[in-house]
Amino acid sequence: MARNLDVSLLRAFVAVVDAGGMTAATGVLNLTQAAVSQQIKRLEETLGEELITRDRRAMKLTTAGERLFGRAKRMLALNDEIWTEMTTPEFEGEVRLGIPSDIVTTYLPTFLKDFARRYPRVQISLNSGSSVSLRSKLYGGKVDVVLATEMSCDPDGENLVMDRLVWVGARGGDAVRQRPLPVSIGCSDCAFRAPIREVLQKAGIEWRSVSEVTNTSAQVATVAADIAVMAWMASTVPSGFDVLGPESGLPALPPFMVNLYLPRDGGNHVVQELARHIREAVADRHRMAA
Repeated sequence: MARNLDVSLLRAFVAVVDAGGMTAATGVLNLTQAAVSQQIKRLEETLGEELITRDRRAMKLTTAGERLFGRAKRMLALNDEIWTEMTTPEFEGEVRLGIPSDIVTTYLPTFLKDFARRYPRVQISLNSGSSVSLRSKLYGGKVDVVLATEMSCDPDGENLVMDRLVWVGARGGDAVRQRPLPVSIGCSDCAFRAPIREVLQKAGIEWRSVSEVTNTSAQVATVAADIAVMAWMASTVPSGFDVLGPESGLPALPPFMVNLYLPRDGGNHVVQELARHIREAVADRHRMAA
């Protein structure tokens, strides 16, 4: 005869183990300590095994509890996945995302994979370019969601995170000591261009442009070859490069923002869902990095 496990009892068991005790688990489960204790007792009675030993000093899993713990977590994960899949609306359509190339590799993977898994029938089209051009496309109806790197956030935008703009050079490179300073910089409407020019002018440092393209791969290549330095957001600096601090003689750069922009009417339900995924993923990423 089939036997069915009560998922709520397994959830209480896992919460107690993860939290390190009954008292700590009460906040996770939103139950009283007596209720949590009762659920563990019911689970033990169901399985006919003692799962947790308790004393004044600590809680410890029994051999049966250790066997159950990993399986219980897997079962809860599957339960939660099924619940999400069955209760989430099956959105269809296309959403067009605009994102500057310098933050693609840092921010895109944090939300795109989960969004695509949850909404497999939604097609995502990527548009890259400068923040100025992407916002122009948004207001022209050519893209639906824009992530922009800017020094400030306009009233119709939403600031997701503030980040430092830093100088970056090849590891142990010499380009930083050259004069005029060789700088790999974006196209004419690149958001970093004006602050770079301003701080170098105030510091009295002559400079020359080595690369003026929106393709960040080309900029990264010039820095890797040690023929230029570049300005980059601190959280997106490619691995293998040096962040050039005050000891380099280069002036400090201003902070920058990563902002989210939606159509003026807020967009349809697919746009709203992608925006929600972006907010949550960016917040989680910076919370973990803090």
